[in-house]
Amino acid sequence: MRTLHAAPVVRYTLGEGAVLHDGAVLHDGAVLVDGGRVAAIGPLDELRAAHPQARVRQWPGTLGPALVHDGPVPDAPTPRERIHALLRLGATAVLAEHVTDPGLRAAAERNEVAVHDDRPGPPALTEAGRADLAVFGADGACLATVLAGRLVHRRR
Repeated sequence: MRTLHAAPVVRYTLGEGAVLHDGAVLHDGAVLVDGGRVAAIGPLDELRAAHPQARVRQWPGTLGPALVHDGPVPDAPTPRERIHALLRLGATAVLAEHVTDPGLRAAAERNEVAVHDDRPGPPALTEAGRADLAVFGADGACLATVLAGRLVHRRR
């Protein structure tokens, strides 16, 4: 099933950490997700016309690539809940140095959270890339997180 994730603003890249930078911006844009991959990025109207059977998820705020969490994983009672706390922040990846506990590492792997040995470059949306997306509100809070094409967090 294909899904169009649409927002008033789509950013192709993010700056360091959680700070949005002035990279390429698409207004009234969308990201077409097919399975766990980005199939297309473009204006919502064009993608909707080209893919009329796709489910459309309309998000407020700014849609862009999900974050790479570069600090300690938030505290929570269980490893699973700690990984869920990352997803609520808009992160779908973490640095290996912060998941050294075997239970936490296993929870990350079970949830398909990417674990990077080295600090990767700034996250970016790319066609054919893994569909790791996040939506941020005007206040910077994460409104939704998509991990490998699956909606894993939505702020109510």
